[in-house]
Amino acid sequence: MILLMAAAAAAALPTPAPVPATDRQIDFAGFERLTREVRPERAKRRITLARFQAMAAREGAIILDARSASAFAQGHIAGAINLPLTDFTAEALAAALPDRTRAILIYCNNNFRNDSPPVMLKAPPVSLNIQTFINLKAYGYDNVYELGEIVDFNDSKVGWVTAAE
Repeated sequence: MILLMAAAAAAALPTPAPVPATDRQIDFAGFERLTREVRPERAKRRITLARFQAMAAREGAIILDARSASAFAQGHIAGAINLPLTDFTAEALAAALPDRTRAILIYCNNNFRNDSPPVMLKAPPVSLNIQTFINLKAYGYDNVYELGEIVDFNDSKVGWVTAAE
């Protein structure tokens, strides 16, 4: 009897519609898989400000700021290049970062305690560092390091520059 009731209930459920071809370009399950794969490596690649700066001083290292172009123009870490996360495509990344073996150092708004323009804090689960790290790995960049400290952009050790400088 219970089996009959369960079968009847299952038969009453709507049949899911087939996934439209356009939705196949948005792969949430793939994102979840990638996130799980990247997580342990990202944990090992979060570095102190001192190590971030030491690595940035090495020949070939790149500091990548994935914030918006307008936020970057208002201020950024000295020597950084800007490629907004929203512009990440295989072509744009290849143009900005042609050597996938170079050390890429990333930071985001949430690395700064100031919470004032141009680094307004984002909700921690969607901090730009997380998305940038995952995206770079998805595009084949394996030498990515993330600033793992919260600092004040007014601290001279940070090397913050503005358009006025």
